[in-house]
Amino acid sequence: MDERIVSSEEHEEDMGVELSLRPTTLSQYIGQHKAKENLAIFIEAAKMRGEALDHVLLYGPPGLGKTTLAAIIANEMDVNFRSTSGPAIERAGDLAAILSSLEPGDVLFIDEVHRLPRVVEEVLYPAMEDFFLDIVIGSGPSARSVKIDLPPFTLVGATTRAGLLSAPLRDRFGVLSRLEFYNPEELCDIIERTALIFNTSITNEAANEISRRARGTPRIANRLLKRVRDIAQVRGEVKISLGTTMEALDMLQVDDVGLDHIDHKLMIEIMNNFKGGPVGLDTIAATIGEESQTIEDVYEPYLLQIGFLQRTSRGRVATAKAYEHFGLAMDKS
Repeated sequence: MDERIVSSEEHEEDMGVELSLRPTTLSQYIGQHKAKENLAIFIEAAKMRGEALDHVLLYGPPGLGKTTLAAIIANEMDVNFRSTSGPAIERAGDLAAILSSLEPGDVLFIDEVHRLPRVVEEVLYPAMEDFFLDIVIGSGPSARSVKIDLPPFTLVGATTRAGLLSAPLRDRFGVLSRLEFYNPEELCDIIERTALIFNTSITNEAANEISRRARGTPRIANRLLKRVRDIAQVRGEVKISLGTTMEALDMLQVDDVGLDHIDHKLMIEIMNNFKGGPVGLDTIAATIGEESQTIEDVYEPYLLQIGFLQRTSRGRVATAKAYEHFGLAMDKS
């Protein structure tokens, strides 16, 4: 599978840098004003009462800062931050080991919380609601139930697919925050902040160009900046210019609205081979060699946001706006 320059997946070589780029307080966190405003009030109220913050669910497309916001919540509450993911917790015992090691008020972050196994999810219900674990040890006639008391803690769950959460789990989160795509001005601020951390100089025009092509996503904006910086550095440019930025982004096959070669492949398949749709998600996935879930979680949200794609009961449909962008004639039939 081709590697996407705007992929939502974090690469190991980027992890150290990505961690250093993360803001640590709500005041440093750029964008998501409504979510920040609400969280600031809820955090302050919990601190005034001397209680753990209510459980928080953060949902939205990948790369918008859910993990960063979870760490900020722990920092603002002045408690420990523990992080894991839904697929990593395979058994109820794994969850029990994590929860029993928490201290009062700690924040436990579970990424991809929608992928928790059902047996683990059922054990989590009393832990979230009443702060105890009810574990069954053994099986058959010799099985016995063991109750383990837990300190009050805050579970912060993150998901790109809130619709896959079961109703009982979703209802146990007291704070629900949807993270939205960023506007170019916010992304420009993020790019300029990242450039300062990198000790790199960039013109405002170049930062604006990157922000315009970053698909409304900070993670992608930072990754594009890294690659533009590489090209500028190799060419001996002291300050990243607009010309170098545009040339670099063209080399990376990122067009003027942020679509890369995979997005182009997806849209052109729908418009040329399926006459604009409707076409099923699995059919698209098989045609372009990607997984259905990857298309739904990574590619589609932005294509829907900019009005290039529509979801219907019969499948995906390319819009007139998409045809205009790609310079193709729309099938009037």
